[in-house]
Amino acid sequence: MLSLALLACTNKQIRMEDECVYTPEKTTFSFWSNEAEQMEVLIYDETDSQMGETISLQKGENDFWTATVKGDQAGKYYTVRSFRNGEWGLESPGIFAKAVSVNGQYAAIIDLKATNPEGWENDVRPAMPDPTDIVVYETHVRDYTMANPAIEHKGKFLGMAEEPSIKHLQELGITHLQILPMFDYGSIDETTLERNRYNWGYDPVNYNVPEGGYSTNPADPACRIREAKQMIQALHAAGIRVVMDVVYNHTYDANGCALGRVVPNYFYRMNEDGTFANGSGCGNETASDHEMMRQFMIESVCYWAREYHIDGFRFDLMGIHDQETMNAIRAALDEIDPTILTYGEGWAAMSPAYPYDSLAMKRWTYKMPRVGAFSDDIRNALIGSPFDHERGFASGNAACREALMNGLIACPEWSGEPMQHVSYITCHDNYCLRDRIEVSASEETEETKLRMNKLAQTAVLVSQGMTFIYGGEELFRTKMGIDNSYQSPDSINIIPWENKVAYADLFDYYRQMIAIRRAHKGFRLGSAEAVAAHVEFLPLMENENEHLIVYRIKDLEGIDNAKSLVVLLNGGAEQVEFPVPEADYTVLAHDAQADVNGLGQISAGWVVVEPYSTTILAEN
Repeated sequence: MLSLALLACTNKQIRMEDECVYTPEKTTFSFWSNEAEQMEVLIYDETDSQMGETISLQKGENDFWTATVKGDQAGKYYTVRSFRNGEWGLESPGIFAKAVSVNGQYAAIIDLKATNPEGWENDVRPAMPDPTDIVVYETHVRDYTMANPAIEHKGKFLGMAEEPSIKHLQELGITHLQILPMFDYGSIDETTLERNRYNWGYDPVNYNVPEGGYSTNPADPACRIREAKQMIQALHAAGIRVVMDVVYNHTYDANGCALGRVVPNYFYRMNEDGTFANGSGCGNETASDHEMMRQFMIESVCYWAREYHIDGFRFDLMGIHDQETMNAIRAALDEIDPTILTYGEGWAAMSPAYPYDSLAMKRWTYKMPRVGAFSDDIRNALIGSPFDHERGFASGNAACREALMNGLIACPEWSGEPMQHVSYITCHDNYCLRDRIEVSASEETEETKLRMNKLAQTAVLVSQGMTFIYGGEELFRTKMGIDNSYQSPDSINIIPWENKVAYADLFDYYRQMIAIRRAHKGFRLGSAEAVAAHVEFLPLMENENEHLIVYRIKDLEGIDNAKSLVVLLNGGAEQVEFPVPEADYTVLAHDAQADVNGLGQISAGWVVVEPYSTTILAEN
């Protein structure tokens, strides 16, 4: 199956991507269906036309139905429908539409080259000499741009491309910007954007078209494409790579979307009683194990990587997909650029209708080389499970100590390699960090809560995994206690830019900790063998405070500019002391402060670690 999957990205004759191929002289259509008895494409001059020109499609090899329409068709729209079981099905824009009308009801015929912004041919992925350099920052186009008074195009791709948006990311020092779904999704009516409805966008309609609500003119099929490219181009020029959040695990409407209309049920897993399986919790789950669904997913990510220069893919509910598909996607992207990221959620919302040991669950990450999975292990250890109000290590729960130690070395029992372990504490799902600390430690002072925030994020940034930060945590954002803000208003979801002044110390701490990670290879050794050889946890003495974790990254000559690194994490409310190995050290972090250039020098002896804080020492 892998060889066929790779063929899909390279063999022009059987690509699903070629549903509509435009030239000024002709437009060629090609649609796949293994069930249709007849198929036809309808061409419309306008989307409100009552009747389109009907073109019959002819069945060819591999169940692809094709037709060629002569003349320049640019600016027109089309739909496709199939005849089966004695009746014509509903029209759809096709499975692989690349341009659509407002709300994605019709596919559009356009010249994709004409959507390229000026200089697009010179756009390149920012250099990524070492994958361990990666620091991902997750945000939503609307969250990030709506409340910043310096941004003109609020809630738009162009707003993400503006200098104030990019400057903050550069100051922070991240390498990758992960954007919540930016493909065409169904929960927002693009004709009534003035109503300011909000949604995260995990309800796919047209997988291979940017969301029109983020463009300045959703009615113009080329506008959303051009402006998405402008955003990516601006971020690339600033040295920032772009990760796309993809949701291939389910569709907005199983019967009404293109996958369901063109070939009913084929692209989904079905229960024995004929109902849709529901591993997504959204009413259906797609069948990545079916040959053409697998091919569709592979071609789709390849298309975004080539046409939009996307630098990585975060797979929503990746545990619904099968391992073979994820490995095939990784292999196909390697043909384009091996530095393109692939990672996702190694779980499902409910039980998928497929054998568990063949799914891309977190437990089996080691079976999918260079495909990462989010580590709920380190998340839960640091701040507690999102499904209860218990504290984690960073907020005073010493019972989480052993679990955190395992997370700091990237959970080798499932990750295979450290970069497959996505270390994080929060993302768009569940409580943001400030709110999570509030629900589990509400009685603490704000100063203590800020220290807990810093401690938790520090543990992520000194872990051996790939690091991930949820946008706004560096500004002490709150969602007013809402733990599932997928359709909450802007007042809940916006990043509070005024906090950059109010909580300047917190922002500076994040910035310095990212710089410390980037400056010291010891925190990102890159292989399981290196972690095993260089990382050791120092034992606590009898009756010593169990809120303390101390570990040393040793023998770093030739790897790091420090001979060793010593990290002391105090997740308790009391000051503790610990005897560090004898040496001269530069203090990189201490008492909720950090500086990549050092806070001072100390020699061997007992080190005091303040409550809810980290002390980091670099041996000179």
